[in-house]
Amino acid sequence: SYFMVWMADSIGVTLGIPVPVMGVTILAAGTSIPDALSSLAVAKRGFGDMAVSSSIGSNVFDITVGLPVPWMLWCLFASLDDDPTNDQINIESETLWLSVSTLLLMLFVTVLSIHLGHWRLSANLSIILIVLYFVFVAEALLLEYDVIKV
Repeated sequence: SYFMVWMADSIGVTLGIPVPVMGVTILAAGTSIPDALSSLAVAKRGFGDMAVSSSIGSNVFDITVGLPVPWMLWCLFASLDDDPTNDQINIESETLWLSVSTLLLMLFVTVLSIHLGHWRLSANLSIILIVLYFVFVAEALLLEYDVIKV
């Protein structure tokens, strides 16, 4: 994962693409493709519920373990020095609240769409989910490039 982040950062710097854009596109796709392939494999075997659960479970794991454990380790080791300002990580994003709000709205639309589809995975549902992804990426890009001012 270190190599993947380093490569994405290097490519972004070379092409003049901001780090957040690389994170929401290239890194997100790079970490999600294995999940998508495993979901495809189990869905082909008729286990749609396992495919959906795997997708949701991996994201919950990323948020509840993948983010806080490195932060906790950083804070733990940074607090060992005498500088009291090193014991926290500042998130410098003025638009994080908007991205999180959009994500929560997308989650609601996803659950509603699955419910309205009688809890069955279909081509129409997949189109809705793909459109939601592109809406999220478009919003992230528009925010990053200051097209949307918040």
